[in-house]
Amino acid sequence: MNPTLSPRTATGAAEATRPAKPALRGSAAVDTALVEGPRTLHRLPEGEVPRPYELFEVRPLGALIGAEIHGIDLREEINEELRAELNRALLEFKVIFFRDQPIDSVRQQEIARLWGELETNPFIDQGDDAHVARFAKSEAPPSYENVWHTDVTWREAPALGAVLRLVEVPPVGGDTMWADMAAAYDNLPEDVKERIEGRTAVHDVIPGFSRFLDEERLLEWQDRFPPVEHPVVRTHPETGRRTLFVNVSFTTRIVGMDEAESDELLRFLFQQAHTPELQVRFRWERNSVAFWDNRATQHYAVNDYHPHPRVAERVAIVGDRPF
Repeated sequence: MNPTLSPRTATGAAEATRPAKPALRGSAAVDTALVEGPRTLHRLPEGEVPRPYELFEVRPLGALIGAEIHGIDLREEINEELRAELNRALLEFKVIFFRDQPIDSVRQQEIARLWGELETNPFIDQGDDAHVARFAKSEAPPSYENVWHTDVTWREAPALGAVLRLVEVPPVGGDTMWADMAAAYDNLPEDVKERIEGRTAVHDVIPGFSRFLDEERLLEWQDRFPPVEHPVVRTHPETGRRTLFVNVSFTTRIVGMDEAESDELLRFLFQQAHTPELQVRFRWERNSVAFWDNRATQHYAVNDYHPHPRVAERVAIVGDRPF
């Protein structure tokens, strides 16, 4: 039998972002009214020394996250040596950008396949290929705003990353932002780190899509994609770095905590992505491409360009089960 959608689930991500009341001093709860800026900024795992790049130029867009890659043509073959150096840049900067790259969706998929099998998403309109998720906004009034999130954490194995290009760029607005969730973990108060150590959280497809689908359809999808548990703090499989892995779109509760404590702590953890020092903001231009590490980031597509159209196509790469 299908489960019944709870009132809390049906409210979706917007409800989870409402400010919590300040925690009582001396209580077990964290003070969710206060989210301070970072104390440290580590782009690489602590103790790792930056190395130069030999096959292209890297132009960081900030001290922590995001860099433009110059000096390569994505239409040309990417051999194993170039792929390895691009992967090193991806791991270091978490999201890398390419300008003036007039590729099509076929080449976009070829590039993504160098990192693994391609993923499909049943909730998003497809382009000409099942592996191409198409995000199209027209002159119609905006139907929703975005939220900070990590893609498809409702899967047992969330995406490794994604390659995104804009088919149609608005004349103003439409930027995308990313946040470094490894640095977000680094800067958590020590008592919060202790409270979430070894904890898992439930990730559910319903909250992120409850605004767009009726209850019957939601329950159908929940049967197909039942809730899963992931570590609150995952270990990156390539860098070994610890990364905060909860997001307001899909994380509903921390296992083993009562509802009030879980809700309050999650609200505090969700807020970490909002810290400007942990973010990069990318201004799209024609023929720009972005490639991000979904295991280490959250992102937010800024919806500030109405009534101009904006059309994006994303190709996602199958990931592994977080640990």
